[in-house]
Amino acid sequence: MTYRVPFVDPRAHYRRLKSEIDGAIIDCLSDGDLIDRQQLRDFEARLAAFVGVEYAVGLNSGYHALQFSLQAAGVGVGDEVITVAHTFVATVSAIVNVGAQPVLVEVGGDYNMDAEAFEVAITARTKAVIAVSLNGRVCQMDRIVAIAEKHNLIVIEDSAQALGAELHGRKAGSFGLTGCFSFYPFKILGGFGDGGAITTNDADVACMVRRLRYNGEDRETSEYHYHGQTALLDNAQAAVLNVKISHLSQWIEHRRGIAALYQEGLQGISELRLPHFDQSTRRDIFQNYVIRTEARDRLREHLIRHGVETLVHWPKPMWEHEGLGLQNPGLAETEKICREVISLPMSAETTREQVEIVVDCIRGFYQGVNASTRYRVAAAGQLAG
Repeated sequence: MTYRVPFVDPRAHYRRLKSEIDGAIIDCLSDGDLIDRQQLRDFEARLAAFVGVEYAVGLNSGYHALQFSLQAAGVGVGDEVITVAHTFVATVSAIVNVGAQPVLVEVGGDYNMDAEAFEVAITARTKAVIAVSLNGRVCQMDRIVAIAEKHNLIVIEDSAQALGAELHGRKAGSFGLTGCFSFYPFKILGGFGDGGAITTNDADVACMVRRLRYNGEDRETSEYHYHGQTALLDNAQAAVLNVKISHLSQWIEHRRGIAALYQEGLQGISELRLPHFDQSTRRDIFQNYVIRTEARDRLREHLIRHGVETLVHWPKPMWEHEGLGLQNPGLAETEKICREVISLPMSAETTREQVEIVVDCIRGFYQGVNASTRYRVAAAGQLAG
């Protein structure tokens, strides 16, 4: 189906950067720089500098960032790791696949971990917490780190949806032992396939993850230190990401501008909850623009009929997938969120005109007005290009 307003538009995204991206890929192929070459090291250095840490290690997925972080932290059989259920399954799968037990806790009104729920869940077997910063908003990392330090726990950040988001002026991925990132194509910094990275200030952790990603081998000495995996970020992908990271700050401002337009256009609809939370300590980047309504499914059908593509993140709780073998933790808010949230179009290519179309459709749904009547969104400042 062709949408008037796509959720994202990878073709338009490529066209905007075509000359830069083509040049980077041609350089890689022409020079034979395919595996673990300078482009990868350059990208790792730029990513670490952007996040504000000493080291970044490129991997082939956000999942491997999580698993290797747990391994580097010494988490394994007999340990418990606390995290949220309202997250992508990879967060929990990484815990299971290192032999540990996931302990799922509730989220708050901004869809991120409830710090009090985290502390209540701590037991003598708890070894670590994976704090997920969802939708481009840093979770309560200050409180979570303080609780973890009190109980001598390891903190790992799942920042796959929060690259560039800030809390107290610090960026996601700079609070814990590691920050874990995904460069899946539709992320704010996406490659042309899977990709990921960890960020850390711990030299030993960075060294271990570099070895784990290459079958456990130290590339300089050819010594094998562990049974690792094949999980290196491809050099061509690193070259593409190295081009894109130059534009990242601009894309963040664009998303914040689009979010402001949505807020202007949708305010006053009592049936909707918009994702504009307290900004006194945070700077959100709106990886996703998530609205919440009890009429979610009907609204989504309405938007599809009018050519607006949306996304529902996790329409049923993770534990209801029987194949995952998870016990029902009784998280009522997580269950409710799964029934009520919907993500609106949001990308570097989303335009003011597309926002107007989306707003028209939503207002038409709730007010019963003629959906073709234009609802002009008030100017919210000049958008970044």
